[in-house]
Amino acid sequence: MSQDNVVEIRNIHKRFGNLEVLKGVDFSVGEGEVVCLIGKSGSGKSTLLRCINLLEKPDDGSIHVFGEDILHIRNVDAYRAKVGMCFQQFNLFSNMNVLKNCTVPQEKVLKRPKEEAEKQALYYLDKVGMKEFAHADSRNLSGGQKQRVAIARALCMSPKLMLFDEPTSALDPEMVGEVLQVMKQLAEEGLTMIVVTHEMNFAREVADRVVFMDQGVIEEQGTPEKLFTDPSSERTREFLARSIH
Repeated sequence: MSQDNVVEIRNIHKRFGNLEVLKGVDFSVGEGEVVCLIGKSGSGKSTLLRCINLLEKPDDGSIHVFGEDILHIRNVDAYRAKVGMCFQQFNLFSNMNVLKNCTVPQEKVLKRPKEEAEKQALYYLDKVGMKEFAHADSRNLSGGQKQRVAIARALCMSPKLMLFDEPTSALDPEMVGEVLQVMKQLAEEGLTMIVVTHEMNFAREVADRVVFMDQGVIEEQGTPEKLFTDPSSERTREFLARSIH
């Protein structure tokens, strides 16, 4: 594994029944790099992300994260504490207020004392513009607010890598900007991020590298400038022609 790579994936395959969703993917992410995965629904982007977080286990191949062979680790919770994940549907604990959503995982997984967990939670809630909602019922928040709380909750665990699975796809258009703004700020601060997104402007502005997936393989990857203005693959060109309005 290269010294600077946070993630290194070699030849992973993933099948669901007879359907092969990942067909021998090689993929790596350097420290501090922001990589956006783009492609049609069903191209394997989210499955690749879920394999990195061990929500899915590949059928073949290897995944090393922080130099560790994660397909053979025993303590998955400790590993996931280092790898934050934000989903389309926020996945907040609906029976807890905003602050508790951010403190309980710290107390349970990292064994942080309550006072320290609350201090950390308020710091990150402030960072995502949600501190004033600390005691609000999480069920009463808008989609954009829920997603910002979900990001704060993940950051409270001090992750070294953040995974975002289409974090804005369940949001109303006017809420998308507020979430992308938070993500942009994290990228500027040097957090290593892998983002599955259909927000092409975000990928163009924020990514260091854009990876286009198609039919379970990486069809093409490169800098946003190269990929968006001069793609070498016909499939990439077709996808971008349909996706950029």
